[in-house]
Amino acid sequence: MEENKVRYDEDSIKSLDWKEHIRLRPGMYIGKLGDGSAADDGIYILVKEIVDNSIDEHTMGNGKVIEIKISDHNVEVRDYGRGIPLGKVIDCVSKINTGGKYDSGAFQKSVGLNGVGTKATNALSSYFKVQSFRDGRTKCAEFSKGELIKDHPETATSEKNGTHISFQPDDSIFKHYRFIPEFLENQMWNYAYLNSGLTINFNNKKYHSENGLLDLLKSKTDEDTLRYPIIHLKGKDIEVAITHNDQYGEEHYSYVNGQFTTQGGTHLAAFREAIVKTIRDFYKKDFDAADIRMSVVGAISVRVQEPVFESQTKTKLGSQNIAPDGVTMRTFVNDFLGKELDNYLHKNPATADAILKRILQSERERKDIAGIKKLANERAKKAAVHNKKLRDCRVHYANLKDERRFESTLFITEGDSASGSITKARDVQTQAVFSLRGKPLNCFGLTKKVVYENEEFNLLQHALSIEDGLDELRYNKIVIATDADVDGMHIRLLMLTFFLQFFPDLVRNGHVYILETPLFRVRNKKETIYCYSDEERQKAIAKLGNKPEITRFKGLGEISPDEFGGFIGEDIRLEPVILQKDYSIPKLLSYFMGKNTPERQTFIIENLKIEKDEPLLAEVA
Repeated sequence: MEENKVRYDEDSIKSLDWKEHIRLRPGMYIGKLGDGSAADDGIYILVKEIVDNSIDEHTMGNGKVIEIKISDHNVEVRDYGRGIPLGKVIDCVSKINTGGKYDSGAFQKSVGLNGVGTKATNALSSYFKVQSFRDGRTKCAEFSKGELIKDHPETATSEKNGTHISFQPDDSIFKHYRFIPEFLENQMWNYAYLNSGLTINFNNKKYHSENGLLDLLKSKTDEDTLRYPIIHLKGKDIEVAITHNDQYGEEHYSYVNGQFTTQGGTHLAAFREAIVKTIRDFYKKDFDAADIRMSVVGAISVRVQEPVFESQTKTKLGSQNIAPDGVTMRTFVNDFLGKELDNYLHKNPATADAILKRILQSERERKDIAGIKKLANERAKKAAVHNKKLRDCRVHYANLKDERRFESTLFITEGDSASGSITKARDVQTQAVFSLRGKPLNCFGLTKKVVYENEEFNLLQHALSIEDGLDELRYNKIVIATDADVDGMHIRLLMLTFFLQFFPDLVRNGHVYILETPLFRVRNKKETIYCYSDEERQKAIAKLGNKPEITRFKGLGEISPDEFGGFIGEDIRLEPVILQKDYSIPKLLSYFMGKNTPERQTFIIENLKIEKDEPLLAEVA
């Protein structure tokens, strides 16, 4: 027994240098790795860490323009701030806990305080170059994976003051990564909305906002669905924008020191509470909080001195106070809204009347479905014990302590054959399967009552645990896995209609994906290549030569479980469902799922493709 004991002595204790630690434990610094198919994947965090420094310079009154260029694998950021002090250029990007923000006087309300972000980007890049321009002199250094490879001597320059950083994320860490333009554009707009007077020139397109959060909400809503004009209120270290529309659920955007806190935090909790309290006090009625917040679209931005975030990625604010010796966040937000929103409602009776009507409508709808909701939930609880539709996994997104929570995935499949293949091939730790019995109901234009009346939808809602919002969401990724034929496309549309109509936050927060599966298998005796497009098929044929065997996959059920394992494993290809800036959910749904309008007919005709099997495909052995 003694022989099997693991030795534990002085040699067991290891000290990693800064770059080794970052590369060994990247999740501690950038959250999760990913391939770029999710908005919070590591490659976007690397971009953010560099841009945040430029934003902090702007906030301190240095530089009105930031130039950003991002290609497939290369990122360049040039600001016109003060430039890193030349003698500290190398230290600032390669020595952990080195930076100019420990002295709160220099950067009173900045985002980056720990001197970690730039070093993480450096350590996780196959190539990293930093150059500072300062008062007619410049200093440049180049790195690879955090290792200094070229230290350029200081020289004279005619360039304007500022810092230029370029890097390439390391593809041995971020496997098969790609930057999705929509995610980057969203990042740039957030910077613009929160920093009035700043112009971001991203890939030769200018991002600029004069009206801050008012512009933000205008871009996120459809004017035709708003119950009243957006309320926009600004104070010292706080800015809010609020409106109500016709959609289900709440929609919130929260920011701290110009940082998009995707997971909210103390400021968002205070904001949601303050809206309810102020409206109850104004109408002198004890409305249900859910009725007040139903269909709210709101945004809050606060400036906090020495903010405390719950992780290095700064997606959730933990600060209880707005400054080390200041008032609590809760008091600060409640006092501001209690005064400013109350004043606004007194001065704008038409808006006050519209809010009251929206609350009363929500109350009626809630009471209308209360009876059926109770019955449906009882039915769902019984089914949960032996839910034939759900093959669950062990790791869930809501479990904040589980290291693999971001990997938790629910595949929504159609029919027994497809769900059978996925079920056999899946990772039982992190991948669950929900099987549809056929085409789901088209719920376009229906009320939320249908979610409880339709057994399939109700079971799906419970499987996801989203009835009362996303706080208990059980899977990080909800993947619609259908055949790539007409019926499969129709099922995709029907499922997207369900999510967009009743749970739009799932889509907005980047939880919904489409599974891409190969259309062809091209192989000879030595090699098998799976192809996701006709272009890939042609390349594979050219590579393998001499008439390889070609198989066309007509449906998911035709792919064997052994093969399927490769398509939903490390090399899984997911297409995120992204709501673009100018898209409104009602218009989108009306276009695809409404009556056959002339526009829709034209779209179908123009995009109709007639499939025909080429002779080559008949050569299947």
